[in-house]
Amino acid sequence: MSAATPPICDFDWPAPDFALPGTDGKNHTRDAVRGPNGLLVMFICNHCPYVLAILDRLIRDAHALQAKGIGVAAICSNDAVAYPADSFENMVKMADTHAFPFPYLHDADQAVARSYGAACTPDFFGFNKDLGLQYRGRLDASKLDPPPNGQRRDLYEAMIQISETGRGPAYQIPSVGCSIKWRL
Repeated sequence: MSAATPPICDFDWPAPDFALPGTDGKNHTRDAVRGPNGLLVMFICNHCPYVLAILDRLIRDAHALQAKGIGVAAICSNDAVAYPADSFENMVKMADTHAFPFPYLHDADQAVARSYGAACTPDFFGFNKDLGLQYRGRLDASKLDPPPNGQRRDLYEAMIQISETGRGPAYQIPSVGCSIKWRL
């Protein structure tokens, strides 16, 4: 398994709009998901070992960020024909099994992933309240193993800083994960 790494943060790049179906049976837009203090858009999928390794911490941090007025959405853009584990039906099961506190959205035609320049799962895009990109980094220092006790919560800390100041940290370490599974 080879890992993919997204590019560094392009500060103030505007969040592309989206309108996607969610596993909750509703359609969700960027503006409906955003919170008064920012927006976190996460590209994840069902089968990626990097996503599965961080899922509990990701859910914990999503709860905490939502309590701080930051909207959170997860998007699966993988080719579900080539990767049936990432089908919409399996997305519904995963969201239910793990009680996702955020909408889990299906980008079947991959247009949203392309508009964001998503590179891997997980890939995190943290926007300020004006929808300018301020964070394109990792969740934390873990990859496939749990982080050591006391490890920094990079994504959480960056999003709190963004919600309080409107600016993300100057130094960011990119996320690492499986490449987006593009349709041929």
